[in-house]
Amino acid sequence: MIALSTGSLYSYGLNRVFDLAAQAGFQGIEVLVDQRWDTRQAHYLKTLQETYGLPIVSLHSPFVPGIQGWEPPGQLHHLQRTIALAQELGARHVVAHLPFRFADTWLNIPWLREKPVLLPIPIPRDGSYRRFLLNGLEACAAAGVTVVVENLPCRKLLGFTYNGYQMNSLAEWGSLPHLNFDTTHLGTWGYDILAVYEQVKARVAHVHLSNFNGKEHRPPWDGHLPLDELLRRLKRDAFAGILCVELDPAPLQAEDEEKVKANLRRSYEFCREHYQN
Repeated sequence: MIALSTGSLYSYGLNRVFDLAAQAGFQGIEVLVDQRWDTRQAHYLKTLQETYGLPIVSLHSPFVPGIQGWEPPGQLHHLQRTIALAQELGARHVVAHLPFRFADTWLNIPWLREKPVLLPIPIPRDGSYRRFLLNGLEACAAAGVTVVVENLPCRKLLGFTYNGYQMNSLAEWGSLPHLNFDTTHLGTWGYDILAVYEQVKARVAHVHLSNFNGKEHRPPWDGHLPLDELLRRLKRDAFAGILCVELDPAPLQAEDEEKVKANLRRSYEFCREHYQN
């Protein structure tokens, strides 16, 4: 199963992304749930599945704080709502981020840069979400939805590297029962993605595939990560999970739909060559 994340073209409407994914040859869709009602109303999502013949195989739980109509805010509540939506749609997986370590605020420093800086504030957080990831995931799987937990990138602030998430080490993340293996996020840390895969492969149920060239979520051919070899190892190991291409609109050249079509098709063919052939 080779799927496309709608987050790859989050600046497009959902209908358009389904259409482009179908034209490129993808076999399924991962919907990134966000503030837009289109991403979290089951009747509309079912209509898109039927119209384009593409099943929604996974949902990505929101990672932005304010989701209208999904109050109260917070990672645990948003994940629970996403799991319920997945059950209604028949989606196999829900992708979850690790718990935030810091609260974030935007700081405007005009003499340093034109854009505001995202400043992490070390405020203690409610531990309920962390406890759910540690103790509640098997119950979700028994109910028909596998929650796959994603490894996350390092961040830069004023020239320093910091880890913005709890449990975001190979040891802690890798001990969770069901993993989403995100290649570009591993790239931000400088890890050998093949070595990490061999370390955690028994728990990998979902892969977010994209390259890293100093910027995240590049197409498979644009970066230094050995994605071709990773795909061959997934094939060797008879990977039965979901392989999901998760890119960014900029390298897909979202300003030009014809270029988007070509880049999506090339991304799909890259996966098919190394993983399915």
